[in-house]
Amino acid sequence: MSTFYQKPFLKLLDFTASELTALLQLAAKLKADKKNGKEEQKLVGKNIALIFEKDSTRTRCSFEVAAYDQGARVTYLGSSGSQIGHKESIKDTARVLGRMFDGIQYRGYGQEIVETLAEYSGVPVWNGLTDEYHPTQLLADLLTMQEHLPGKAFNEMTLVYAGDARNNMGNSMLEAAALTGLDLRLVAPKACWPQAALVAECSAMAKKNGGAITLTEDIASGVKGADFIYTDVWVSMGEPKEKWAERIALLRDY
Repeated sequence: MSTFYQKPFLKLLDFTASELTALLQLAAKLKADKKNGKEEQKLVGKNIALIFEKDSTRTRCSFEVAAYDQGARVTYLGSSGSQIGHKESIKDTARVLGRMFDGIQYRGYGQEIVETLAEYSGVPVWNGLTDEYHPTQLLADLLTMQEHLPGKAFNEMTLVYAGDARNNMGNSMLEAAALTGLDLRLVAPKACWPQAALVAECSAMAKKNGGAITLTEDIASGVKGADFIYTDVWVSMGEPKEKWAERIALLRDY
């Protein structure tokens, strides 16, 4: 039976390093099979719910196309198309959707929401983004890095994230470095560094896997010798426009 059978994907540290490696290998195979016209549909007759409390072009399209390619059907539930968390509790929604669907993708707000869906639905749940983590994005990024540096191990690569590193992308990059042994450098003002506890946990794991995690405010030293440089929006979805002036002043150098 597959390592991933009925397994939720809520954050990267839910997986071991070997499981993450296997998942990336599977992704690479599926991508190659599709390109070569050899993809085998494994999800015929399956139904997947896509819950989007936060809109996204790429996340929606990627989940829908992947499901269709594998023979599954999807039901899109946008922010105005469901009562999740309003007239119905998250627990009740999870129980109902779990009876109808074979899997649930959630993109929205608190991590506790996707964790509740996973606990009470009885079907696999995948995190398409929460306020705290964005693990599916990191899967795509890690696969892209492998494609651009074939034959090079992750613990031989240097990834720089410049900007606001205290958000879901910063957190998921920390977890990715922990599992893969990346040389990860978060280049940001101290006010935008991730929580110290997560940094410490991931740094210890990264060191065991041959990597290192560095937090620095110095741009020049931070990006020196980098294989990849990454950034993200300065104001996330759901934050007020009034935040722009504050963030620009804080991050303009990054």
